[in-house]
Amino acid sequence: MAASAAAVMEELRGSFREGRTRPAEWRTAQLRALVRMIEEKEDDISDALHADLAKPRMEAYLHEISLAKGACMFALKGLKNWMKPDKVPSAITTFPSTAQIVPEPLGVVLVISAWNYPFLLSIEPVIGAIAAGNAVVLKPSEIAPATSSLFAKLLPEYVDSSCIKVVEGGVTETGALLEQKWDKIFYTGNGNVARVVLAAAAKHLTPVALELGGKCPVIVDSNVDLHVAAKRIAVGKWGCNNGQACIAPDYIITTKAFVTELVDSLKRVLERFYGEDPLQSADLSRIVNISHFGRLTKLIDDKEVAAKIQLGGQTDQEQLKIAPTVLVDVPLDTALMTGEIFGPLLPIITVDKIEESIAHINAGAKPLAAYLFTKDKKLQQDFVSNVSAGGMLVNDVALHLTNPHLPFGGVGDSGTGSYHGKFSFDCFTHRKAVLIRGFGGEANARYPPYTAEKQRILRGLIKGSFFALILALLGFPREKR
Repeated sequence: MAASAAAVMEELRGSFREGRTRPAEWRTAQLRALVRMIEEKEDDISDALHADLAKPRMEAYLHEISLAKGACMFALKGLKNWMKPDKVPSAITTFPSTAQIVPEPLGVVLVISAWNYPFLLSIEPVIGAIAAGNAVVLKPSEIAPATSSLFAKLLPEYVDSSCIKVVEGGVTETGALLEQKWDKIFYTGNGNVARVVLAAAAKHLTPVALELGGKCPVIVDSNVDLHVAAKRIAVGKWGCNNGQACIAPDYIITTKAFVTELVDSLKRVLERFYGEDPLQSADLSRIVNISHFGRLTKLIDDKEVAAKIQLGGQTDQEQLKIAPTVLVDVPLDTALMTGEIFGPLLPIITVDKIEESIAHINAGAKPLAAYLFTKDKKLQQDFVSNVSAGGMLVNDVALHLTNPHLPFGGVGDSGTGSYHGKFSFDCFTHRKAVLIRGFGGEANARYPPYTAEKQRILRGLIKGSFFALILALLGFPREKR
């Protein structure tokens, strides 16, 4: 397996060194090919997502297919400008000169994807890598085998396989890939595997982008349009892969005085969305596999947790489905409250005053996303100013990732690095500093032997003195010949 990974790397390294990936024409051709693939194979993509997760076709289109195509189109529109050098001012100490920042591809990069949005989370970083002019290996998640197989079949049919490759497999194959020296590794997944990736990258001093997750909080103030808030929370939690999303709400914080109204509103909304028996709803994704199903059911089998269920809690192992489940004031030391849930369970924490919620969030690890529902502008400002998170959204859930002008990424335990839109291009680009001078403008003061007069001129130049610049350009102090 190690030999196979090394052979892949050798081929891609050769293609990159030949300069195949650098021209704008090559990058544009690959991006257009991806657009064509998405358009022509939309049904195949939807079928694969349904096979892996029972993902509803509308959800597959809205949350994966359309966003992937949009990322390609955005890159195609901006690529010409993204590739241009940025001219920057020159300093007086280098006069006369020109200065610019030149974007250049990193080289050969590895993208290790996740299973929960197996199409979008695979293709979007690949789009960024291609736009930036890199050769790339995509390692799809083996936990979503239908989508992984689809990538292995489709990508060679549409893009340049001498520069863009798919490697399928599990832990063994991923380990073999991580033994290679990449120019960047982009990983989406959980913190435990991220530590393995980071340790492997450190051996080669390889830079990494880690797109992780965490316990994403939702603060719900009483000063809201409750019905709208409940709908948006519900679709952001259970309408996003039945809670199996890194930016899905992990828990809610609201006041003791308001919690009953909030739970009642969620009950009404969930029944409207998914019917009286949500396990039979075609609009809810299933849990990805029996292992994750067992992990989630174990969380609510805990007696301390089960006693706090306000609605839901039904499970169907044969279908791998768990109903939307809302709980109130679960003990904070239970497994449900200490780890990322990544499923259809939504606990609510109550506080006396809504302002206390910010301190609660800040007492934990920094989340990938944080949400607030309120009409109170002061609370909104306090939330934005004082909560550290990868991203945040006020009065809605998850939609910030659809804006290509915003970076998407974590901070602290929720990840490092960001992508989406031009940020995907930047993620796989080195910004090279370039200073260009001619042979004129010699300043004798910069050369030994150093005298008091030279020191005065040099100090003046460093301080930005125009008079010192004139003296330097006129050749003072005069050299003895």
